[in-house]
Amino acid sequence: MQKIGVITSGGDAPGMNAAVRAVVRAALGRGCEVVGFIHGYQGIIDNEFLPLDSRAVGGIITTGGTMLRTARSKPFMTAEGRSKAIENLKKLGVDGLVVIGGDGSLTGALRLHEEFDFPVMGVPGSIDNDISGTDFSIGFDTAVNTAVEAIDRVRDTAYSHERVFVIEVMGRRNGFIAVEAGLATGAEAVLIPEIPYSLLEICDSLRVAAERGKRSSIIVVAEGAARASDIQEFITKNTPYEARYLVLGHMQRGGSPTAFDRVLALRLGAHAANRLLSGFRGEMVGVDGNHLVSHPLSYVLSSERVIDPEKLLLCEVMAR
Repeated sequence: MQKIGVITSGGDAPGMNAAVRAVVRAALGRGCEVVGFIHGYQGIIDNEFLPLDSRAVGGIITTGGTMLRTARSKPFMTAEGRSKAIENLKKLGVDGLVVIGGDGSLTGALRLHEEFDFPVMGVPGSIDNDISGTDFSIGFDTAVNTAVEAIDRVRDTAYSHERVFVIEVMGRRNGFIAVEAGLATGAEAVLIPEIPYSLLEICDSLRVAAERGKRSSIIVVAEGAARASDIQEFITKNTPYEARYLVLGHMQRGGSPTAFDRVLALRLGAHAANRLLSGFRGEMVGVDGNHLVSHPLSYVLSSERVIDPEKLLLCEVMAR
């Protein structure tokens, strides 16, 4: 391969810039040119790109977001859009593509591979950490630490005013962030989409805690499990507690990536570029323990990553 492309697609995640940097420098080290497409798949369709040399990716390892910017492309979801994208890639002399993003972005990469036999390599970039084939996806650690910092601050206020605070974190379809942040902050309850829960039981546990002398509590809820405002209203009506709620929202996506996410992104980005330039295609790179691995995209996208049941049990035990 003489030239490869790289995109960041879907929701942004802290560490994406570090991954782009790693792809570029690993490829340059093997004598391969790199172009970055702006706005993900839409940029390929619109032929919006910029050459990426070592200087172009200098100083971006510390920054959140993505220098290539990102978007969700409706045209790419059509056969016509994908045909246009392949046509533009070939006109530019791009021989392969590294796609950094979540399951939707990786699905797009698989389509290019299966429909056009185009060499692609996926890199898991998602704060949700719900991508199979890797223990961690880029951005998850930073998102959790952002949530933990916010919850720690709120707990001080909850204690001072003897209140219940309901903190809503991201996670429309899963509770990875909620579980990790809940464990790290000693939350009295963690509500996630995967596990049924009873608000009446939560209220009962708050009353029991109050009888033991506890005057404040933190409840962490993934956005896909319930709205924090609804839980706050229910608790206020059904317990002697004064309750408040806070939605952390998109602040979890931003900010400088943690050291863990930076190193993870560098390892995965470089591994993706090297795999692609070594003739592999249709894969996603990941980590298993401390080892770099790769799996077929078809496997990654057909399997579901589930939360460690030991962590769920630990949440329950620690909340007593």
